[in-house]
Amino acid sequence: MPKKTKKKSKSAGAGSQTFTGKLEVTRGGMGFVIVEGQKQDIMVKQQNMLTALNGDEVRVEVRGYRDNNKRPEGEVTAVVRRKQSEFSGVVEVHPHFAFLVPDSDKMPVDIYIPLHLLNGAKSGDSAMARVVEWTGKTKNPVGEIISVLTNASMNEIAMQGMLVENGFPLTFPDDVLEDAARYPEGVDKQEVKNRKDIRDTLTITIDPVDARDFDDAISIKTLKGGWYEVGVHIADVSYYIEPDSALDKEAYRRATSVYLPDRVLPMLPERLSNELCSLRPKEDKYTFSAGFTINKQGKVKDTWISKTVIHSDRRFTYEEVQEIIEGAEGEYSKELHILNGMAQSLRAERFKKGAINFSSQEVRFRLDSNAKPVEVVVKESKAAHQLVEEFMLLANRTIAEYVGGIVYKEKSLPFPYRVHDVPNEDKLKMFTLFAARFGVRFDLSAPQQIASSFNKMLETVQGKPEQHVLEQLGIRTMSKAVYTTENIGHYGLGFEHYCHFTSPIRRYPDVLVHRILQQCLTNKIQPMKNLEAQCRHCSDQERRAMETERAANKYKQVEYMQDYIGEEFEAVISGVATFGFWAETVAHKCEGMVSITDLADVDQFEFIEGEYALAGRSTGLRFAMGDKVKVRVVSANLTKRQIDYMLAEVPAHAGRRKPLPQARKGKYDSKSKAPNNTKKRK
Repeated sequence: MPKKTKKKSKSAGAGSQTFTGKLEVTRGGMGFVIVEGQKQDIMVKQQNMLTALNGDEVRVEVRGYRDNNKRPEGEVTAVVRRKQSEFSGVVEVHPHFAFLVPDSDKMPVDIYIPLHLLNGAKSGDSAMARVVEWTGKTKNPVGEIISVLTNASMNEIAMQGMLVENGFPLTFPDDVLEDAARYPEGVDKQEVKNRKDIRDTLTITIDPVDARDFDDAISIKTLKGGWYEVGVHIADVSYYIEPDSALDKEAYRRATSVYLPDRVLPMLPERLSNELCSLRPKEDKYTFSAGFTINKQGKVKDTWISKTVIHSDRRFTYEEVQEIIEGAEGEYSKELHILNGMAQSLRAERFKKGAINFSSQEVRFRLDSNAKPVEVVVKESKAAHQLVEEFMLLANRTIAEYVGGIVYKEKSLPFPYRVHDVPNEDKLKMFTLFAARFGVRFDLSAPQQIASSFNKMLETVQGKPEQHVLEQLGIRTMSKAVYTTENIGHYGLGFEHYCHFTSPIRRYPDVLVHRILQQCLTNKIQPMKNLEAQCRHCSDQERRAMETERAANKYKQVEYMQDYIGEEFEAVISGVATFGFWAETVAHKCEGMVSITDLADVDQFEFIEGEYALAGRSTGLRFAMGDKVKVRVVSANLTKRQIDYMLAEVPAHAGRRKPLPQARKGKYDSKSKAPNNTKKRK
């Protein structure tokens, strides 16, 4: 709930109101504080923002109302939490002081750097600075240089810039590193006595080939009568992170790891994420586990939840497991086939009960030694991925159901659920009209029928050019999954109870779940204070991480397409606006814009919002989402992270297929002969 207090103020008079909310600053410099639960944002003039920047959480005092709309107008009185404290820029060194001139206009003033905080930076260096002090009494913040990027590539500067712009610090403070370093290797004999010891049970991990933080493992043991005991074992991060320690506060601040094409910015220091907590093969590790008595058909007869100690026998990659599932010989192939059969049964049952089968394609880049993309790889969910996914979903649901059934002082125990609301009605209606163009009909009579209709649609368009567009648009139709103590269920998964339990190395909500779960198991319940605010913070950080990851992927798409200027590719229209349409190449999944100005040779077009289409006034030609087009790469601008395409020929659905005028086409001709595929360029 928003913080709201009444207090006396000399400038505002008695009874003025103070709120806490998020500041959003327009390009013109006007600010608006968004307060949860308030119908109108609070307007703040530039001179009344104190030192607050776009995205900061601030305390604002309403000083009056503006115009006939009675929009509240106020003044920022304090910055509660900054979105960003690190900035990239160029160093200027003077005889007695220095400045970092920021690259981004998101920091409107230079950062003052005392000479003793230059840390080796010289005038003209590209560097990163962290703000260490900034009060309303000083115009310029005081900062320190945390890294010098003089010899860094454009990629390094760009990737680090994206991280800091979204509020993710590049380094860990010294006290956090010291906190992480004090834990010894191995397991303690006394601690092992307090745990369920399953080190003799066959246990494996399955992860991407380049993963180093293995936070989940699966064990399997044969029981009598066709039953098996399958354990889902999760790194016991909460054993190492003590509440309110420096390590805990930093993990909460970050709340998530961020995965970019060429790096991972971890939530936890490497000492924990890649060493102590990582479930590496041939090492004893502390875990928190959910065990299931289950048969080959995926029927669960019994469950247990416990702190455990495990010993991973083998580290598998997804590719290795997939080869075994497809018939190759391999270590523990019998066990993997059994687990795969169970997982597919669990998966089929989920969809039968109303889960939606969204499995959109993921784009990954193969990079050379300089982080330059040399290949675009489109990854799809295969049986090996589904094997891990289904057992993690089963564990997450089981934990949420267990805690959800506990009553404390005649109330449900506060718990960070992962929830997903039903689709927005207006968005859904618009989407169903669009889907009808591809022969898809929706039953909107009830949530379960809507889910069933989505699954039928996804099955119908499987392998067709419009598959990716419908999947992406369908996902946009959905509500966003968030963390909250109010359990409304998870619509997309079809679960009444769901939480995140299985990735505490990279997600802070999982750490909270582990702590509450341990309280329940030991019957030492102490409800966490401000849990809803913590859930909201984690949801916000997750969104920022996703924005950073999207920006980094776009940067790599642009960098990849720089080698293809002038080349033509088959594409599918992925978005439409008044100023043109976006097209995504079929081969590379690289999205760019075709401007409506460049369509003037064909016709004058109007935007039809409800149909996601541009319609020609004279020819009747339409460009709608999902349509196939042929485009030419005009430009790829890394600074703007923008790809510009031009229509290469009038599409067949116009009734005539011919190249556009040669003069316009020739303007962007190239001598390169790059093939229209995703293979490595020679």
